Amino acid sequence: MAAPKVLGEVVLRLESVSKNYSLKGSSEMVSALRDVSMCEGTPYAPIREKEFVMIRGPSGGGKTTLLNMMGTIDAPTSGTITIIGTPITAACEDDFLSNLRLTKIGFVFQTFNLISTMSAVENVELPMALLGKLEANEMRKRAKLLLKIVGLRDRATHLPSELSGGEQQRVTIARALANNPKILLLDEPTGDLDTVNTIEIMDLVLRINREVGTTCVMVTHNPDLEVYADRILYVEDGHFVRQAINEEQCCLELEEYLKMQA
Repeated sequence: MAAPKVLGEVVLRLESVSKNYSLKGSSEMVSALRDVSMCEGTPYAPIREKEFVMIRGPSGGGKTTLLNMMGTIDAPTSGTITIIGTPITAACEDDFLSNLRLTKIGFVFQTFNLISTMSAVENVELPMALLGKLEANEMRKRAKLLLKIVGLRDRATHLPSELSGGEQQRVTIARALANNPKILLLDEPTGDLDTVNTIEIMDLVLRINREVGTTCVMVTHNPDLEVYADRILYVEDGHFVRQAINEEQCCLELEEYLKMQA
């Protein structure tokens, strides 16, 4: 049994966050998120350092919109998101948000979004090069270390086309960790993977969460993966409908899981 997890300070707080979209060619507004709060004094606590939160719900219910708000990829129509003590509103400048994403937030998507002409190690170096704080030899050293952590030490010079889907997602995770983010956001990271690779990727994410202490927030449609999280939030029609708490995070056992699916 793993030692009880001790959570740290609040890293993500949402207060009355809403997101509305206008339909093209119409004055009608569509509400993607409606008065969503994760803060003290509400049923849904803010996200704390080292926590693993999973977001689930039906398609079109607001899961990805919520994750995009947390990652400052999209701005709220109203309300405030506070990320590591910094309030984020629709008035924030793009340059400020870009720097926040580069230094504090890592992203992993269902589609791997690797640069096809760059090797695995070069893809991992890219965020470090954009940040511009390390020398070339330091970037290469850290990129190789991250590839070792995700189990790809011997695949550093391979192009994405020379890697399997599971290996490409491992490179994506290593790249997301390049600048040592406080928060790792994952949007359906196993959606394009088979069962074996799904479990391997989830085991890796759990290890990063528990051993590195990276806060993880993950959107998934797969209910079987809930065992990996500390807390599961269920989103429907743009708002939270309930949550579940796991007393202990655990991994799926491959052989038993395959039997269940048979």
